[in-house]
Amino acid sequence: MKSSLLKWYFLAFLLASDFVVFAQPGGTGEDGDLEGGGDPPAPINAKLIWLAIVGVSFAFYYFNKNRQEKRA
Repeated sequence: MKSSLLKWYFLAFLLASDFVVFAQPGGTGEDGDLEGGGDPPAPINAKLIWLAIVGVSFAFYYFNKNRQEKRA
């Protein structure tokens, strides 16, 4: 159990440190606000639905495949 708990701590550390490692400090623009006026943000809301569908489909396939392998 100790090994499993250690793996979960390690996974949580890697996921949390990912934000810190790749974070970039915001700069101030000419008018004094943070980040200035740059490119507009890319809309990803439409892609999240497709990502969720693919993720659920993959999880169903993976667990179904494992269950069939354990029966054989």
